[in-house]
Amino acid sequence: MPVQASVAKVTERIIARSQPYRLAYLARIDIARRQDVQRGVLSCANLAHGFAAFPVNDKLRLKQDKDLSVAIVSSYNDMLSAHQPFEHFPQIIK
Repeated sequence: MPVQASVAKVTERIIARSQPYRLAYLARIDIARRQDVQRGVLSCANLAHGFAAFPVNDKLRLKQDKDLSVAIVSSYNDMLSAHQPFEHFPQIIK
C-alpha cells in the first residue's frame, strides 16, 4: 500500500529535523560499544533492582562478567516480583 503524500512529507520533515540528534545518539552508541561492560559500577540501587531475582552465584558472575548480555525488558515489575512469573523464561529461550 503506497504511503500518502502528506504522510511522506511529515516523515521527511521529522527525519530532517531529528538528524543532528540522531547523529549524536549514534555517536554515543558507538562510544558505548567500544567500552567494557559497566555492571560493577552501577549504583547500589540499580544493582539491587537489576540482580534481585537472580540466584546468589549468578549475581556475583553478572557483576564481574565483562561479556555483553541481552536484556528482556518488561514494562511491569514481573521480572523482579516475589512470585517470579518469568523465572524459567531465559532458559526456555536459550
